[in-house]
Amino acid sequence: MAHFELAAGRVSRAVAHHTVEEIWYILSGRGRMWRRQGDRQETVPLRSGTCISIPQGTHFQFRADSSGQLVALGVTMPPWPGDDEAYEVRGVWPAS
Repeated sequence: MAHFELAAGRVSRAVAHHTVEEIWYILSGRGRMWRRQGDRQETVPLRSGTCISIPQGTHFQFRADSSGQLVALGVTMPPWPGDDEAYEVRGVWPAS
């Protein structure tokens, strides 16, 4: 389990995971998450109470609205195996 905070107006790096899946629950703030799996992609609005899954191999990136920081709780299944689990992919927004 991990606690994520992204400052207002900031954008994460786009990544994917080799072997794990994640479920995120948004604790506070607003933003968006882009996800791509094969030919299917979508951008999902994030706000307090949103729960979102990130299946293994899904490319994803998230951003916080300019109104405030985005705070999320994420659960990884199986447990996070180590530093080489996440790998960078091409996202839809420039990371900041």
